[in-house]
Amino acid sequence: MSPATIHGVIAVLGGSGHLGGALARRWARAGHSLVLGSREAAKAAEAAAGLSAECGVAVRGLSNRDAAAAADIVVVTVPYASQERVLEDIRPVVAGKLVVDTTVPLVPPKVMRVQLPVEGSAAVRAQRILGDAVTVVSAFHNVAAHKLALSGPVDCDVLVFGDQKEARERVVALAVAAGLRGLHAGALVNSAAAEALTSILIFINKTYAVDGAGLRITGALGTGA
Repeated sequence: MSPATIHGVIAVLGGSGHLGGALARRWARAGHSLVLGSREAAKAAEAAAGLSAECGVAVRGLSNRDAAAAADIVVVTVPYASQERVLEDIRPVVAGKLVVDTTVPLVPPKVMRVQLPVEGSAAVRAQRILGDAVTVVSAFHNVAAHKLALSGPVDCDVLVFGDQKEARERVVALAVAAGLRGLHAGALVNSAAAEALTSILIFINKTYAVDGAGLRITGALGTGA
């Protein structure tokens, strides 16, 4: 499958947070059209103004729902505790769109213990909430936000999960635009593996004093997918 091209506006919900802000900065620097979303529109507007000044591009800041309505691709980068509320909020405006869910089901205080939801994964939960009219792909679970916030390369692969190859390909392109290597990792249900791995990486960070352990797939990869 040939590399996909990213068309249209990317909305980053949770764009004033660590992961959302870091991804938005990288996509802005790559020249993509962006809108930031937040529960508080004023907070998103403040973050957007800072990003616009830093990257020399026009970025808008809106409420999560308004940002999702204004975009072609919606990237959800909110904590697990906020996932259901945010998805319920945007559901009326994302029919026919691609929603990229980055949610990891971390349940404080035991974030080093795998605690997947009853649906099997946060990604499957997102698809259930949004319905069949929305294409959900999950990605960006295992990359440290503070490393993405730096301008240099990040030694980490991004596993991309979704039931449609073409949709996954668009998210692989998003990963590449952020300076990462995106890899097709199969159906949406497979997202459980990457979501669970995040708790393991947090444990490794603490046990071995690692500054943001990541995932790298070894071996020579062919052109399949």
